[in-house]
Amino acid sequence: MKYIELTIHTTSEASELISDIMWNYTDYGVTICDRADIIALQTAKETTFWDYMDDELTQSASEKSSDVLVKCYIAEDIAQQTIPAILADIQEAKRAGEEYFSFGTLEDTKRVVDGDDWIDVWKKHFRPIHLGKIVVVPEWIDYTPKADERIVLLDSNMAFGTGEHETTSSCVELMQDYLTPSSVCIDVGCGSGILGISALKLGASKAYLTDIDPIAVESATHNCKLNGVAENAIVALSNLLDDTNIQADIMLANITGEVLKLLAPSIPKNLKKDGVLILSGIIESRLQMVVDAYEAVGLEVIRQTRKGEWFALVLKHKA
Repeated sequence: MKYIELTIHTTSEASELISDIMWNYTDYGVTICDRADIIALQTAKETTFWDYMDDELTQSASEKSSDVLVKCYIAEDIAQQTIPAILADIQEAKRAGEEYFSFGTLEDTKRVVDGDDWIDVWKKHFRPIHLGKIVVVPEWIDYTPKADERIVLLDSNMAFGTGEHETTSSCVELMQDYLTPSSVCIDVGCGSGILGISALKLGASKAYLTDIDPIAVESATHNCKLNGVAENAIVALSNLLDDTNIQADIMLANITGEVLKLLAPSIPKNLKKDGVLILSGIIESRLQMVVDAYEAVGLEVIRQTRKGEWFALVLKHKA
């Protein structure tokens, strides 16, 4: 079988958004090639070791092009209809978001990928991802957990969030400092459901997962069943919960800064007075905007972390 590899030239800030759009149209993989990720890894010298790396990679963005490549794969027989739809959605996203950050050139290129076994080759690059007590494990890998580890299985067709990206890993790691066996968790913009599923695996009593994307809801529902937590999970096609009687000990939202700002007035109604809100997906230029939006609705930042270009916040109701 043949596939069309579609490549979009964009920026670090827009790469996740472009990736999300592509995932709406493919089950065959999306990759982000960003030089900034390599620089971030090189900075962590105490945990990262390189056999060889070109010195030019460490030049700043002002010295070298900051072009980021986002690639997806479309079956050749549907490419003629699917690729124009992807490009149209990307242009729509640019119109909505270019006020806030640059999308780059959005130049697109296409090439044919020939070979029936390329997906198996792609799978070989995935390994278990350790996030504190949580280990995200591709379902095709046989992994024996340690006594204190909890496995979250990764479906081969998971379309939204794998734990690899800094925004997702920050949320998973932070929640482990606040979760208790009686915790009720709300995952806003759940995507694959990895955050809500992780909470349940760590012992939360209930998790509510919401998303406005029907494909994300389908993915999260499937992954809850795959991980054996469906009985304690409620997945809903919704922007936020309408039922104010549902009160969370922990709320999680891993979305872009602009969307987090828009959600600020709605989130506190479902957060217990002593509950914590964990926000991620925030770049530095949007950090103060997000902080201001949540302070305006009665929440205050009690903790801030950073991974690469991405910030995460922990907030509580003001005393």
